Amino acid sequence: MEKKIIAVTGATGAQGGGLVRAILADKSGEFAVRGITRKPDSDKAQALAKLGVEVVAGDLDDVASLTKAFAGAYGVFCLTNFWEHFSGEKETAQGKALAQAAKSAGVKHAIWSTFEDTRKTFPLSDARMPTLKDKYKVPHFDAKAEANHFFTDLGVPTTFLVTSFYWDNLIGFGMGPKKGPDGKLAFVLPMGTKKLPGIAAEDIGKCAFGIFKRPDLIGKTVGVAGEHLTGAEMASALSHALEQPVALNAVSPEVYRGFGFPGADDLGNMFQFKAETESAYCGARDLSLCRSLNPELQTFAKWLSKNKSRIPLE
Repeated sequence: MEKKIIAVTGATGAQGGGLVRAILADKSGEFAVRGITRKPDSDKAQALAKLGVEVVAGDLDDVASLTKAFAGAYGVFCLTNFWEHFSGEKETAQGKALAQAAKSAGVKHAIWSTFEDTRKTFPLSDARMPTLKDKYKVPHFDAKAEANHFFTDLGVPTTFLVTSFYWDNLIGFGMGPKKGPDGKLAFVLPMGTKKLPGIAAEDIGKCAFGIFKRPDLIGKTVGVAGEHLTGAEMASALSHALEQPVALNAVSPEVYRGFGFPGADDLGNMFQFKAETESAYCGARDLSLCRSLNPELQTFAKWLSKNKSRIPLE
């Protein structure tokens, strides 16, 4: 029986890489995986090729290259990375290119990794949250959401995947606990007492694979998370895993926006949005559905047990 090909953009990254590994590990063998990357000669791409992945060149800024890369695929996993360029316009344009390529290639099931449009809750005129770049409240959310309609307008059979805070941000994004002048660890999270949906990045890919096995989810929006935790609960789990106290520094979104690192204003607004829409935001990320899609779904404690040594503490 001929295998159904799933073409994966961002195959060398966190979400896409998790999906690639989930397909490779599937014992049913119903699916084959094609990794799409701008740099098929890179070490990461070559490592995938050695695992048996068909590695193909594709550029999110070039519809023709994506259409060629998607040719013959049953499914496509469509992903953009705002943090590579910090441009909302580029993000939306790449989403449009992915939708056009999926339509041209005639795929049977697309997954578009997107987010909520925060401007539905906080209009640009709403002074509770600063407007960024003249047209966004949370650029890396809103710009993805702006591309949603390209998939529906073109009639691409799509599941809209809304993700959650990567626990992996504690490793590679500078969000882990830091030592203060007193040498004690503190974890910064501007969420007050509100719950933050979080997930292991690799589990997003595993949940996406579960979605590809569920054609009934075409046309639906599926939110994924591993747990919904308060900052205090996360600090407690970190304390246990790291075997030393980790205090929660629950700064305000205003203070967080003022930290000054690239994207601090975007992330400060993001955390404010999540906190002020806690019920709806958590409700859109049904943990029982996530476990049905990915029975290996990790809790924060389990993720920490595997990854605590990778969290930089300086």
